[in-house]
Amino acid sequence: MIINGRDIDSLSGLSEAEAAARLREEGHNELPSSKRRSFSAIAFEVVREPMFLLLIGGGAIYFMLGDVREALMLLGFVLVVMGITLYQERRTERALEALRDLSSPRALVIRDGMQRRIPGREVVRRDIIVLSEGDRVPADAALLSAVNLSVDESLLTGESVPVRKTSTGQAGEMARPGGDDLPFVYSGTLVVRGFGVAEVKATGSHTELGKIGKALRTIEPEETLLQKETGRLVRNLAVLGLSLCVLVVVVYGFTRANWLNGLLAGITLAMAVLPEEFPVVLTVFLALGAWRISQKGILTRRVPAVETLGSASVLCVDKTGTLTLNRMSVQKISTGGRLYDLSAQTESLHEDAHEIVEFSILASRVDPFDPMEKALRELGRKTLSNTEHLHDNWRLVQEYPLSERLLAMSQVWQSPDNRNYVIAAKGAPEAIADICHLDEREIGTLLRQIDAMAAEGLRIIGVAKSDFIRKNLPGEQHDFSFEFLGLIGLADPVRPGVAAAIRECYQAGIRVVMITGDYPVTARNIAEQIGLGPSEVITGQELEKMGQAELRERIKKTNIFARVVPEQKLSLVNALKENGEVVAMTGDGVNDAAALKAAHIGIAMGERGTDVAREASDLVLLHDDFSSLVQAVRMGRRIFDNLQKAMAYIFAIHVPIAGISLLPVLFHWPLVLLPVHIVFLELIIDPACSVVFEAEPEESGIMNRPPRNLREPLFDRRTTLFSVLQGMSVLLIVLAVFLVAMKRGQGELDARALGFTTLIIANLGLILTNRSWSRVIPRTLGTPNAALWWVIGGALFFLAMVLYLPFLRTLFRFASLHPIDVVICLAAGVVSVLWFEALKMARRKGDNPLK
Repeated sequence: MIINGRDIDSLSGLSEAEAAARLREEGHNELPSSKRRSFSAIAFEVVREPMFLLLIGGGAIYFMLGDVREALMLLGFVLVVMGITLYQERRTERALEALRDLSSPRALVIRDGMQRRIPGREVVRRDIIVLSEGDRVPADAALLSAVNLSVDESLLTGESVPVRKTSTGQAGEMARPGGDDLPFVYSGTLVVRGFGVAEVKATGSHTELGKIGKALRTIEPEETLLQKETGRLVRNLAVLGLSLCVLVVVVYGFTRANWLNGLLAGITLAMAVLPEEFPVVLTVFLALGAWRISQKGILTRRVPAVETLGSASVLCVDKTGTLTLNRMSVQKISTGGRLYDLSAQTESLHEDAHEIVEFSILASRVDPFDPMEKALRELGRKTLSNTEHLHDNWRLVQEYPLSERLLAMSQVWQSPDNRNYVIAAKGAPEAIADICHLDEREIGTLLRQIDAMAAEGLRIIGVAKSDFIRKNLPGEQHDFSFEFLGLIGLADPVRPGVAAAIRECYQAGIRVVMITGDYPVTARNIAEQIGLGPSEVITGQELEKMGQAELRERIKKTNIFARVVPEQKLSLVNALKENGEVVAMTGDGVNDAAALKAAHIGIAMGERGTDVAREASDLVLLHDDFSSLVQAVRMGRRIFDNLQKAMAYIFAIHVPIAGISLLPVLFHWPLVLLPVHIVFLELIIDPACSVVFEAEPEESGIMNRPPRNLREPLFDRRTTLFSVLQGMSVLLIVLAVFLVAMKRGQGELDARALGFTTLIIANLGLILTNRSWSRVIPRTLGTPNAALWWVIGGALFFLAMVLYLPFLRTLFRFASLHPIDVVICLAAGVVSVLWFEALKMARRKGDNPLK
């Protein structure tokens, strides 16, 4: 690439070895505010949780009652449960740290003479960085070269107007930010126009940003709609639990005249009612869900997007690079009134087409990144290598970049033996026609040629040439006298798998809207290839004249928007949102940021997207592949389904635990559950709801149902009803086993052992039956889930220990069960969930009984 006549690829920059040494010496290019929570900090947060305070309170009461073994056992369980919680917290923390690392700004550096894209945190002093429009400057640096470079420094100076930058050609000492024409750029500022090359002078806390103590945005857990709903539920249940706890203490104390045991019974009930798993499970699911989605090539920058993905009803996508491969090849050339077809072979080219290819190359960068410019250079290499039309020894004097007003770029060249300047221009055909000042007749002919080429799905550019003999070059492209050379049509193949992904979207009730800057006929051709379906086409010009009410009506049936400029995407997003759609929008440029922010789910392009687009987005499509986006929607639905199952299970299992803790106190029965029993149950509940359900694969037909309503609560009336019914059926069965044992005179220890064993079996039954709300248990057993068998195996193993090891049996206040007793408990536990299994079978195959 050449900037201001300087070939930046001739700059060698640091070697990889030098950069690695500097990174070890200076540390990463990041601010101290991004430090992660330490293990001790997480542990301190865990021990402040109400459940742990209740456990410690229960242990203290056991000590006061003189039951030292029970107290030690309870406090030992406290450590075990704390270990499980710490594991969950650290797993979540690691997932968020991985996302922070992935989402850090990127930097284009020159090392060992080659351009490389690296994470911004790996930039070191003396690195050579390349800056272009939309980039976030990764470090403080001195400019070596700059072309039309303007930077938004409002983060540092508070001034909203971008400032011009110049270069001195050498790296001097840094100065403070502020004002135009300084040869320095600063960490955290945003390039809004032009290009530049700079040498890094300061990184991390040594930058201007670091000195004033401002922190860059990082990914932090945000309070989502689900978290708010869960928070309300937990608060309500906590109030209920506290009220019942007081009631139990008072009733027990007055009826049995034993206030310490009454306090112990109250703590047991509070532990039974308090669903402390809810917030933990929600955090784990969202964080690990974001990590799982990243394995599909989608980076989650904002965790709330995970819960929104499954609700997406409209996907607005760019054509180029998302639906297509963004690998261009020249197919047609229209010049001198003739059309040349290059699709069959490109080893030779008609003499009349040499000039247009020559000037299309001169209008491109020397070392292009853009696929279209790569295709033009590749064509020149194949067909013009033995002609006078390639000019490797010419000097680039100046370039006129694309602008919002004129979608064309020009480059000014000077040959070694000629004092005159040669100007080459390429861009949108309308823009090239504009600078060539074509008359109406010529424009009419041009439009017919464009329609013919666009009908074949080609991307079309116009090419023009000019020369200039004066020394002072004009300020605008319009000031040259251009000659129109013709049109070049390039093909961009559709990505494999896009058509299948589109079909999957339609099956899932999701609309796909294609937005492109190409011509309507080109857009329609691509739409037919990918199966986008029949649709009218609305152009950018029509959008300009259209009112919001008309747009809202027409957008209901329109899936193709052509010749759209980035600023118009915001109008499309707002119209779809006003129609009640949940909108996911892709974008890659600076001007896409507003639309990405406005969409429910903003999706930036990872390979070609600018930093400002990434920062405005919720997700980053790492490989710019539409199929990955559809997979992310599928994953979002799976995450929400599994989260709903986990929450329903938690709610269901707390019903019998709370009932069995409360009813014996009210009816003057022997206590069935003590704090140690609650902790034992927590050892099953915690891993089950956070590990087993999170790892569950998706339900069959997950993409054959319409999107979830974004306003639909996690616990709607139907889900809550089924959870309560599941819990009540378990409660009735356990109470029946306990009361029958008491009625038969088997004694308190026997009855408690029978009731508790039945509860454990029923608990495992709830886990198994809630794994799928459409398939019965035998059919789900073949679905792999390693965590499930660890939980079930561990629960049964420890249950056997507390039933048959005398020391533990005494601590749990159980009697030894006979084989027939175990069979009775097993049968009773299975019966408690049979009704839900019968309901699944009664429904049509694959249906969700809760829907």
